[in-house]
This record gives sequence, C-alpha cells and structure tokens, in this order.
Amino acid sequence: MERRLDAAPLRMAVTASLAAWLLLLAGSGTAWAGAREQARRMHDRLAGVPPTESVLADMEADIAASDARAAAYTAMENSAFYNVTLKNFVTPWTNEEQTLFAPLNDYSATVIGMVRDDIDFRLVLSGDILYIGSGGGVPAYSNSSNAHYETLQAQGADLKTVLVQTAQSTQTGLPSSATAGVLTTRASAKAFLMDGTNRAMLRFTMLNYLCRDLEQVMDITRAPHRIRQDVARSPGGDSRIYLNNCAGCHAGMDPLIQSFAYYSYAYDSATDPEGASGQRVYTPDTVQYKYLQNADNFKYGYVTPDDRWDNYWRQGSNAVLGWDGALSGSGSGAKSMGEELAHSDAFAQCQVQKVFKAVCLRAPGDSADRNQVDTMVDAFRSSGHQLKRVFADAAVYCMGD
Repeated sequence: MERRLDAAPLRMAVTASLAAWLLLLAGSGTAWAGAREQARRMHDRLAGVPPTESVLADMEADIAASDARAAAYTAMENSAFYNVTLKNFVTPWTNEEQTLFAPLNDYSATVIGMVRDDIDFRLVLSGDILYIGSGGGVPAYSNSSNAHYETLQAQGADLKTVLVQTAQSTQTGLPSSATAGVLTTRASAKAFLMDGTNRAMLRFTMLNYLCRDLEQVMDITRAPHRIRQDVARSPGGDSRIYLNNCAGCHAGMDPLIQSFAYYSYAYDSATDPEGASGQRVYTPDTVQYKYLQNADNFKYGYVTPDDRWDNYWRQGSNAVLGWDGALSGSGSGAKSMGEELAHSDAFAQCQVQKVFKAVCLRAPGDSADRNQVDTMVDAFRSSGHQLKRVFADAAVYCMGD
C-alpha cells in the first residue's frame, strides 16, 4: 500500500524553515527592506533613475539615523527630479487633453522653477512670476512662440540649473496687476483661452488645483442672476434641465470666470489653425466678445460689463472647500481670483493628494494614508507652502512600500 504524507505537518515544517531562514538572513547583516533598500526605493520614486553608490550610501546613513527627510532631499538633488519627475507631474495641467507628452512651455517651466526654489506655491495662481532658460543657443522668450522652451528641451538642458526666475510682466508686457501666475502664461492661454468662452480656464484650474471637476461643485441653490446670455434656459425645450443641471454649475462658474473678461488668445485660423503662432491678448477695460456672443440664446441673461468676480461658492455646499476668511471673496481681475482659489483648504489638500499619488504610485487608500495626507497638508502650510517638502514627506512615508 502506498504511504501518504500528512500535508499539515509538512506545511508546518516548511513554514518553520522559512521563518528560521528569515531570522538567519536578518541576523547575518543582510537588510530585509532595510535602510539601503528604502534609500534606493526613495531615489527611484523621486528621481526615476538609480542613485550613484555615494549618493545611496549618504541616503542610507540618513535613514539609519532616523533622518529620512534629509535622504529625500538628497534624492531631489538629482537633475532627473526636475527634468523627468516634475515635468511629467505638471505637464498634464498645461493642456485640455491632460497628456504628459506635451513639450516644455512657460507654464510647466514656471511650476518646476517654483518647486526648485521653494517659493510659496499659492503664488502659482496669482504671482507676477515666470521662469525662462539661461545660456546661449536658445531663442528669446516670445509671446507668439514656444521655441524658447522647445529648444531647451531639445538640447536636454538641465532644468535644475538653467531655469531663472523673472517677472512675468517684464517678459510679456502685461501689467503686473494683470498677471496671475501660470494662469496668464502663453501656454495656459493657448490651452484654455483659445476660442470658446474662457470657461475652460476655470474648469481646468479647478481640476488641477482644487481636484474638483464642475460636476463636483454643482450647487443649484446659488443665485443664477450672473449666468451669461449664451446659456439656454430651456435646452431642448425643457427648462428643468437648466434649473436642475446647467444653473448648478454656471451660477458659481460665470461670476468667477468673469475675472478673465479682458483676456483671450489671438491667432489666424486661416493660416495657423492650431494657433501655434498665436499669443495671449489683454484688453483692459474692454470685455472680450466671447463674453457677449450668442446673446439671443437668452437675451435677458447677464451682460458682462467688466472683470469683477464674486465667489458664490463661499456659501452653500461648497463652503467645505475651506475658503480663506481673511479674503473678501470678491475682486477684479485674474490675479485676485487666482489668490482666492489658492488660499482655500481644497488647494492645499489637492496638491498633497497629487504628490502622494505621484510618489507612492497609488491614491491614499486607508485610514493610515488619509491621516498621513492630513499631516502632510499641515506640514505644507507650516513650511510656507513649499511643494518640495510635500514630495519629501510622501517619499518618506512610502519608502517601505
């Protein structure tokens, strides 16, 4: 008769052997997810390239000394953090397709420079700030071309060293009071102010900086009296669609995007249908026609007289976005509207959530992750809104993943 082995004792023996092997491995001086492996993983996540032996040794020593944040900052000294990680991080914000395969431009370069220089990241939506490249062989910055940045990219320029901060107003001719960080860059205008109604500018700003699409902030309880004439009040002959859907977005969106009433993107559609040679235009005290078009859709709708904006989302369900009580919630022009968005709690939370996902390669998924996000939001604020600090903290938290 064939002798059969009892499976349970065999499994117990294998398990005991494996446990003994792991203890032996740990006791032999070989790290099991130890400081060296954590350092390597941290460097890979932040820079996307392997560290040199000396860098790895420095990071390992910092982690072993319970200073993992210092190790993260060492990893971010690698140029690939700027040329690859940050560029891929920000490029989808610069276009409606949200692709990371778009070329470097004044929008993405400015975000990269601000992170490198630890500038208060809230200024990304309101500052008179622009980053350009230094060095020879590069065309000058132009209001009607992206050649300056495309040449930097083609040359493989080290963005860690070549980007130079300058005032947007000195490079573009915009008055300083009319600058609004990346919102008034040429790339942003080409993506979100070209044709249309300028509402794309608000939608994608909300997506990229508050992590909310318009459907998520829809509130039909807001007063609809600032909704423009171009919005039909009975689409398809049914006014219920307007009252229960359209008005919920437009009642809050139209008063906010009125801040861009003097901005557009001009190009020759006959000779340059893609707008590659177009440029942002600013017409102070003159409302762009796109704000007044299609008036016959509802002639009793709001006629935009200027660039005054009001945030109707400060009340109602969107009060949870955490608007800054030190601000009035109203103003004129893109700069103050950008400041309104950037000073919200949702702005800080959104930046942390995006960095967490980029570094940890997953969205926050459990209570520990959510607690970590809250801690990182607090650190983001206390650091003066330095986004590099958020990258470091995310890398520390996920270095054992």
